Amino acid sequence: MSRMMMISAAVAVLGIGAYFVTSPSPSVTPADPLGAANAQEAAEIDTSTVVEMSLGNPDAPVTVIEYASYTCPHCAAFHAGAYKQLKTDYIDTGKINFVYREVYFDRYGLWASMIARCAGTPEKFFGMTDLIYAGQSDWARAGEPTAIVEELRKIGRLAGLDGDTMEACLQDGDNARTLVAWYQENAEADGIDSTPSFVINGKKYSNMAYSEMAALIDAAAE
Repeated sequence: MSRMMMISAAVAVLGIGAYFVTSPSPSVTPADPLGAANAQEAAEIDTSTVVEMSLGNPDAPVTVIEYASYTCPHCAAFHAGAYKQLKTDYIDTGKINFVYREVYFDRYGLWASMIARCAGTPEKFFGMTDLIYAGQSDWARAGEPTAIVEELRKIGRLAGLDGDTMEACLQDGDNARTLVAWYQENAEADGIDSTPSFVINGKKYSNMAYSEMAALIDAAAE
């Protein structure tokens, strides 16, 4: 997806009709900021409340930012393979500060993000992220929106979220709008035009083999 398409998608997610539900019934869909606000309103949203999800050493000489969508198959592949190596070699050893930033191609990726962030701490968020990517082929293809969100609820329950907490997160329309505005700001600032994309000490890279990423990290640390 091109950068302009991604930004347009963010605007669309804020401009097609906000229908929020209050019932916790699994037969209904969660907060959906597809509407109500336009691009100008999105720019006026205070995104300072969004927590950066990071692992590793915040004082490390190298910061790696991953931009990814929960509905992106290439992102799921990265987390099933290269990410595990990255975590072992660089994150767990404190050699890098790793930051994960969500990209919202669609409402389903947004809902997955809201479930993941509902977990609370970064450690729990990343654990939830692992589960969401591992089950992507199931929940993202479940069919109707109500079926998709119910599959996401199952992942949340598997990770230990209770029903009331999860529904409160899913129904938080203000948070949904804030997350989309935050994504839009990030995508514009870093020129994100595909997922997964990586920003290593301020320089953007597209998806790559782990060996190439490791070489770039090592070079940046010198």
